[in-house]
Amino acid sequence: MSRIVHRAKARAILAVAALAAAAFAPPLLAGQKLGEVQAARSADDIYAKTCGYCHGRNVGPIILGRAIPADTVKYIVRHGQNGMPAFRPTEVTPAELNALATWVEKSAARKQEHGY
Repeated sequence: MSRIVHRAKARAILAVAALAAAAFAPPLLAGQKLGEVQAARSADDIYAKTCGYCHGRNVGPIILGRAIPADTVKYIVRHGQNGMPAFRPTEVTPAELNALATWVEKSAARKQEHGY
């Protein structure tokens, strides 16, 4: 009987440990598989692959070289504005957003970009 009780307790402890590990694990990014480690993306890479698709191609406003405050960039990225969708933390992590917002705020304009 005590052997059964010990096994049940051990299973319960393992279950609680697994739940705790899952609760504190970072979220998966879109397209990421469980167990894959996502390398940190640079602000320039995030802009090129996420923001630059619209900003700088006559779809959305030019945002580089305009000294947009980092807090404004963060708010708009998370909540969206006008035709721009909001981006979830699984798409742009909080750390990536902080780096991106600072990068956009301090960026220089690019001649090749077009927009309004």
